[in-house]
Amino acid sequence: MTELSIGQEVELEYGGKATVAGVIGSGGQGTVYLVDYNGMKWALKWYDISKMKDPAAFKNNIKKNISDGAPSNKFLWPRYLTKDMPDGTFGYLMELKPESFDSFVDILNTYRLRVDPLTGRAVKEPVRFTDLKAMVTAVINIANAFRQLHRAGKSYQDLNDGGFFINVDTGAVLVCDCDNIAPDGANFGIGGKPGYMAPEIVRGLAKPDVQTDKYSLAVVLFKLLFRGDPMEGEKVIKDVCLTEAAELKHYGAEAVFVYDPDNTTNRPVRGIHDNVIKFWRMYPDYIKDAFIQSFTAGLTDPNKRIIENEWQKLFVRLRTEIISCTCGRTNFTSMFEKQDSTTYRCPKCGMTFATLEFSNRDYRMPLYIGSKFYECEIDDNSDDFISVAGELVENKLKPGVLGIRNCSERSWNVKMPDGKYYDVLPGKGCPIWQGLEIDFGGVTAKI
Repeated sequence: MTELSIGQEVELEYGGKATVAGVIGSGGQGTVYLVDYNGMKWALKWYDISKMKDPAAFKNNIKKNISDGAPSNKFLWPRYLTKDMPDGTFGYLMELKPESFDSFVDILNTYRLRVDPLTGRAVKEPVRFTDLKAMVTAVINIANAFRQLHRAGKSYQDLNDGGFFINVDTGAVLVCDCDNIAPDGANFGIGGKPGYMAPEIVRGLAKPDVQTDKYSLAVVLFKLLFRGDPMEGEKVIKDVCLTEAAELKHYGAEAVFVYDPDNTTNRPVRGIHDNVIKFWRMYPDYIKDAFIQSFTAGLTDPNKRIIENEWQKLFVRLRTEIISCTCGRTNFTSMFEKQDSTTYRCPKCGMTFATLEFSNRDYRMPLYIGSKFYECEIDDNSDDFISVAGELVENKLKPGVLGIRNCSERSWNVKMPDGKYYDVLPGKGCPIWQGLEIDFGGVTAKI
């Protein structure tokens, strides 16, 4: 492999030169460099072609991806290919990760390592989501990114914990290492990372495709929500050393989900898998049921795996069902007491929460200052889970009086306490009262 040196210039296929400014990191396929190109900073991924089965085919696939463009702005997509060096090595330019994004690995570890410039020592800095909504929004974004990728007819093929950067304040996601992405059915020698690969790949029965992506996606989502491995329980840790044969057994031919309802041989072990045990109790049944399906029926039948759009809908619901109480308790409605079919009660302070029922949903939204609903929840034709459509606010002139502010770009038709309907324009609001009805234009909501 040709290693690049600081100050070295690398020619690009379509003109111009990038100047190497530093090293960002290295991995199994090669090294990522910081470069200057056209007055801007870029990342240059430079390959060790000795580890490639067919470098020419791999490069042509990257060229095709560049031509096609990224499925969305959630991808750090290849932008420019370099010319080949005399020894055949090459690379491509992509945008740099914004400073506000942390690696998925650091998020799972709950810290990042930073080198103190004064002492030269590595210092741990905490990396945690700002709040529960940011974490669930990140999960929605991950599911949505792969929905967009698969709808474009491509598969990621090597989905693992190194493939994401996440903004822990907002839940925004960037998918990286996009050079392995290929048209569904094509493969350039990539198998995947142990623990993330679908059982049929581990067993050598299949190559990566959209269906195996769905399994790997479920693993990523599980690890982010439950902070553990869905297949690592009592049965697995009995093997002190996970040899290739042991991995084939525990993640392939004899894989058992830690919460398989019909097989208890691989349950999480206290003192080792405490996060999984803790969080499994916290999440509502519809989330647990989706993972049970993915890691039981979906182990052997790819058609039984949860599709990306279904994950997205489940997590939009999960975000809507978060309650943030004034006493400081923030959790899902499943961890609050249900007084009746429309009201929740905080088990810590006793505060009660009314709920808003949407005509197109089979769940209710708890109401508290700051609670929000999104465009995709009031418009069945919308896939927009980022834009806030409505928010519960306190009247600035009348403390204690609550209302719902119209944050959308359309007018609402709202039944007021006098029994008459009025238009509530964008930016305006309506009071909260027992009997409130809102017509968003096809979808209605009421207390």
